[in-house]
Amino acid sequence: MRTSSFSKLYILCICLFSLAWAKPPEPVKGQHGMVVSSSKLSSLVGIEILEKGGNAIDAAVAVGFALAVTYPSAGNIGGGGFMVIHLNNGTNTTIDVRETAPLNAYRNMYLDKNNKFDPKLSSEGITSSGVPGTVAGLIYVLKKYGTLKLKDVIQPAIDLAENGFIIDYNLAESFAGVKDDLMRYPSSRKIFFKDNDSLYQEGDTFKQPELANTLKLIRDNGIYGFYKGKTADLLINQVKKDGGYITQKDLDNYYPKERTPVTGTYRGYDIISMPPPSAGGIALIEMLNILENYTFHKDEWGSSSYLHHLVESMKYAYADRTRYLGDNDFIKVPIEQLTSKKYAHDIFNKLTNIAVPSSEIHPGDFKSFHESDQTTHYSVCDNFGNAVSTTTTINSSFGNKIVVAGAGFLLNNEMDDFSGQPGAPNLYGLLGSDANSIQPGKRMLSSMTPVIVLNKDHKPWIIAGSPVGSTIITTVLQVLLNCIDFHMNIQEAVNAPRIHHQWYPDEIDYEKFGLTEDVQTNLVKMGYKIGDKRTLGRAECIMFSDNYFYGASDPRGYGSAEGY
Repeated sequence: MRTSSFSKLYILCICLFSLAWAKPPEPVKGQHGMVVSSSKLSSLVGIEILEKGGNAIDAAVAVGFALAVTYPSAGNIGGGGFMVIHLNNGTNTTIDVRETAPLNAYRNMYLDKNNKFDPKLSSEGITSSGVPGTVAGLIYVLKKYGTLKLKDVIQPAIDLAENGFIIDYNLAESFAGVKDDLMRYPSSRKIFFKDNDSLYQEGDTFKQPELANTLKLIRDNGIYGFYKGKTADLLINQVKKDGGYITQKDLDNYYPKERTPVTGTYRGYDIISMPPPSAGGIALIEMLNILENYTFHKDEWGSSSYLHHLVESMKYAYADRTRYLGDNDFIKVPIEQLTSKKYAHDIFNKLTNIAVPSSEIHPGDFKSFHESDQTTHYSVCDNFGNAVSTTTTINSSFGNKIVVAGAGFLLNNEMDDFSGQPGAPNLYGLLGSDANSIQPGKRMLSSMTPVIVLNKDHKPWIIAGSPVGSTIITTVLQVLLNCIDFHMNIQEAVNAPRIHHQWYPDEIDYEKFGLTEDVQTNLVKMGYKIGDKRTLGRAECIMFSDNYFYGASDPRGYGSAEGY
């Protein structure tokens, strides 16, 4: 039967009425603690630890080990990452567990016979792996700042690996996305394929006995259960067999580094984030310092004027990232200058109401100074006043796709995050310079941006971070702006459409519903090129307000916020 015009009008009115009265997206609420991660099972592990009386550090370590089991595309014990911590005594600190270049690495190791950078060498196969840091870092932070024993926080991960868990649709899809790559390696095919033939599917129980045994060795022997003995032997044998660079000496020499955070302020709030070799903290603070010179009104969100200011700040920060940032233990990074209010104001004074082409934006001239796409982030808060923001990665999805035979864990392909050749883009289109060149023992530059924002009483307010390569920094920036300048709740701030610009290529990428047609027209008139429509970031965040924790897992992914 044909619907009448009156009926159509009635249905339209009902739909518009429903939209007008629709409640904004609500975050998960908890009174005693909150865990937000890319995996519901791993978030529940964190809550289990908090309920047992553990603190946020205990829970973060437990989540880190659990993600290696439940989220193999990025959770890991074969990679590395960064952790930002606020303790209830007011201490702020960071733990750097970034992978390092093997001692056998050298500057031009990824150049072909024509002296040109070959990205396959740095991103595929065993030659792409840096020395893993995750296990050393989780054990270090647990011993120094946790309250529980290693056996207590790692056992849930062991149980998940040994007993298995039901694969959901999203995990099955992630397996399917790298099926051909995993098939190339017998050790990987053994783990992810049933009978070495067909991939595990949605509804299957996924057991990982080899990984369970590796985790048990870590439980029983601590750091030596991974960096020495059986696991180390299996790793080195795999590397030798496939022609890689990591040796036992590299494993012996690896250690996590506790570093002083990079800090800044934005409209009275303290910004606590990661120093180099993470580029995220410096770039975030530089952009916030530039944007602090503007006043944003609530109805300006998403306007061409607002986005113009946003994009110009992004261009300058990414230009400086390319020129100046690398491992601060090998090169002197001008942290103080890059994060200064004066430097940001000098940039602000250059900005007009039209776009500045990226070709005309050069890194700052300091006369006194002579990233996977598949990353994962998790945020944890406890009832004692501690907060942890952690981003960890094996670089691209499932790292280099190689499982260590007999040990059950995937290796990273983080060597691609070095500048294999100055000016040559990596997997994510990011350019590099000599500051991030390959040197033995050096830690590669990263875009990871774990951050803790303190309120005006210097207590944790927002705990934030995101995966997804070069878009991490701009994702975190926009979540913070949404909260601070536009007074969104944390779920609204995470859900809101985002844009991205990274200096080169000189174009604005955007999400569905992120740029209306008239905004695009205005931006083009200003001199901008509109790039690709794509998903940008997957933030996992917490806000503390009115004595409650509010958790927000990004709907772009399939994570989970769990509170109690």
